[in-house]
Amino acid sequence: MFFQKKSSTEKEKFMYNNALIHETSPYLLQHAHNPVDWYPWGHEALEKAKKENKMLLISVGYAACHWCHVMEHESYEDTAVANIMNANFICIKVDREERPDVDQVYMNAAFLVTGSGGWPLNAFAMADGKPFYAGTYFPRDRWIQVLKYFADIYKNDRQKLQEQADYLSKGIRDIENVPKNTSQVSYSLTTLNEMYSKLSQNIDRTDGGLKGSMKFPMPSIWEFMLQYNYLSGNKEALADVENTLDHMANGGIYDQVGGGFSRYATDSYWHAPHFEKMLYDNAQLLSLYSHGFQVTGNPLYKKIAYETIAFVQRELTSPEGGFYSSLDADSEGEEGKYYLWSENEIEETLGSDAALFNDYFGITNKGNWEPNKNIPDRNEGDKYTAKKYNLTEPQVINKIENLKTKLLEVREKRIRPKPDDKILTSWNALMAKGLIDAYQAFGEPEFLQMASTNIDFLLKNLSTKEHSLYRNYKKGKETIPAFLDDYAFLISALIDYYQVTFDESYLQKANEFTQYVNQHFFEKSSGMFFYTDDQHSNLIARKMEVSDNVIPSSNSEMAKNLFFLGMYFENKDFEIQSEQLVKNVADNIKKSTGDYSNWAQVMALEVKPPYEIAIVGNEWKKKLSEFQKHYLPNSIYLGGNSEGNLSLLGNKLIEGKTMIYVCENKTCLRPVEIVSDALKQVR
Repeated sequence: MFFQKKSSTEKEKFMYNNALIHETSPYLLQHAHNPVDWYPWGHEALEKAKKENKMLLISVGYAACHWCHVMEHESYEDTAVANIMNANFICIKVDREERPDVDQVYMNAAFLVTGSGGWPLNAFAMADGKPFYAGTYFPRDRWIQVLKYFADIYKNDRQKLQEQADYLSKGIRDIENVPKNTSQVSYSLTTLNEMYSKLSQNIDRTDGGLKGSMKFPMPSIWEFMLQYNYLSGNKEALADVENTLDHMANGGIYDQVGGGFSRYATDSYWHAPHFEKMLYDNAQLLSLYSHGFQVTGNPLYKKIAYETIAFVQRELTSPEGGFYSSLDADSEGEEGKYYLWSENEIEETLGSDAALFNDYFGITNKGNWEPNKNIPDRNEGDKYTAKKYNLTEPQVINKIENLKTKLLEVREKRIRPKPDDKILTSWNALMAKGLIDAYQAFGEPEFLQMASTNIDFLLKNLSTKEHSLYRNYKKGKETIPAFLDDYAFLISALIDYYQVTFDESYLQKANEFTQYVNQHFFEKSSGMFFYTDDQHSNLIARKMEVSDNVIPSSNSEMAKNLFFLGMYFENKDFEIQSEQLVKNVADNIKKSTGDYSNWAQVMALEVKPPYEIAIVGNEWKKKLSEFQKHYLPNSIYLGGNSEGNLSLLGNKLIEGKTMIYVCENKTCLRPVEIVSDALKQVR
C-alpha cells in the first residue's frame, strides 16, 4: 500500500511512523510506517550516523519491485528485526529511480563483493558512506544473521571494516573510469559488418531476442540493427529484428488484453513476464515498433504501437500531461494476479466465444503458467484458429478484438496494481520521443499532441531559468537536481520535437541545456561526462554512466545529441566532442556491440553522415509528413514557412513554392517540389 504525507491526526492511525512520511516517492512512503526507523538519503541521516557513531544500512529498491515487497513483509515489518536494525545502524531507504546516483555507487559495491546485483539492494557502510559489504535479497533468518555479524565486528574489530570500506571504495571509483583515447581511429561499413557478425552470434534465431534463459527487450540493440540494415542492406539483420518484434508482440511479455509490455520474460520464449510495467520500456518499444512499421509495413507493429499508447494514456498519464513511472508487479499481494485468467473466468465472461478465445491465446483448464492460471499468449495457440473455426484471418482478428474489450472491462473491476506516480524527467522524455516516432510513422495528430503536452509540462515544471533541470515531480513538488540522463533524453526529445514542428525555440532549448551540461557535467581530461552535476555531487565516488543497458547510457545519448546539434548549429566544438566520446569507447563498441548499442548508432552516423533535408514554404507540414513516413535514420529535418534563424536554411525560400532541399555536408542537390523525387536523392 502507498501512503501520502500524513497530518498529525492521520499519523495516529499507524503504530509506527518514521522520517519517510514527509517524502513524495511512493516507494519511500510505502515504508513510512515500518517499525524500522528509516531516513531518506540526505544530510540528516549521514550526520546522525557520525554523531551516534553508527554504521549505515542503505536499502535501495523501487515501487514495482516484487522482491522488495517480499523483503519488506518478511523483515522490515517485523519488530524483532527492526529492533536489531535500529539499535546498530542508521537505516536509509532509497528509491533507485529517484536517486540512481546512490544506487549506482552501492550497486557497484554489490558487484565487487558478490559478482552480481539486483533489487532490493542492501549495502552496509561506515558513517562516511564508504561501503564494506552489499548484497540483494535476504530471507528473514539470514538477514538477522548478517545484521548481528556486522554489529559484532563493528563493536570488536572496527578497523577490519574500515580497511574493507577503503578498499571497496577505491574499487568503486575505478569502475568505468574511461581514459581519453588520443590515437587515430576510423570506421567504415566494414566495421559495422564486423560488429553485426559478432552480435549475431548471441541472437536467438528461433524465439527472437538475445540467447538466454530470461529475455529482456533491449530496444537499443534492435534499433541499431534496423539502422545497420538500412545502411548495409543486410537482410539477415532485418530478419533478426522482425523475429524479435513478432515474438515479443505475440508473447506473454506483452499484455494481450490491455496493451503495454512487462519489464522482462522469465523464460526464453517471452511467455511468462515479470509483471511490472515500466514507462521506460514502453517508451522505447513504442519507438522500436514505430520504426519497424516504417521499414516493413507490418500491421502487427502498428497495432502494438497504438495499444501501447492506449495503455499509457489509460494507466500512466497524469492530469497535467506527465507520465507516471511504473505499475507494480503485484496486486492483492500476489505477483501478476491482475493479468491472469482461469479458463472458468473466461467462459463466464465470453460464453460461447470462449473456446475460440482460448484457442487463440493458449488458455487451458490446467493453466499455461501456474495451476489454473493462464497468461494470454498468441505464441501458444493462434496458428490454426482461423482454420479450426472456418473463418478468415481478418474475421478472427476482428472477433478477438471485440472479445478482448469484454475481458478488459471485467479486468478493470479487479484491484489494480499500484502505480508509482512520481514523474521522472528522463523517462518522460523517452516517452515523448516514442510518441514523436509514432506520429512520424502513423500521422496521428493525437500522438503529437501528447508529446507536445508532455514536453511543455517538463519545461514548465522541471526546468529553471539557469537552464538546469530537476529529476522528479509529484503534486507540484520537485526535490532532486537532475542527472545526466535527464538532460540527455530531454535534449534528444527536444531535437526530435523540432523535427516534426520546425519550432526553433525547442531546438534553442536543446542547445541551452547542452551548454549547461558542458559546464557542469563534462570532464575535460577524458572527454566524458559525469553522471552528477558538479554542484550536487557529494557521494564517495563521482561516476560516469558508459555502457548501454535496458536504457541507453547518458554518455552515448549525449554523443548523439552533440552530433545532431553540431549539424544544426554548425558548431564544430560539438562535433569534435561527439567524435571524442565515440573514440573513447570505440574498442568496446566493436568488441561488445550488444552492451554499447546506442554508441553503435552514433558510430553508424559517423560512417554515413546524415542528409540535411530542408523543407521550406507554406506546405512544409504536408511534405514533411510524407517524408517521415519513411524510415530514414541518416537524415535530419529542418525548415518551415520561412528561413528562420538556422544558417542551413539561408537562401532557401522561394516565394509561392514549397521546395525540398536534400543536402550532404552542407552541399545541396537540385531542389525539388515532389517528395518522391526528393526520396530518390536520399537513397
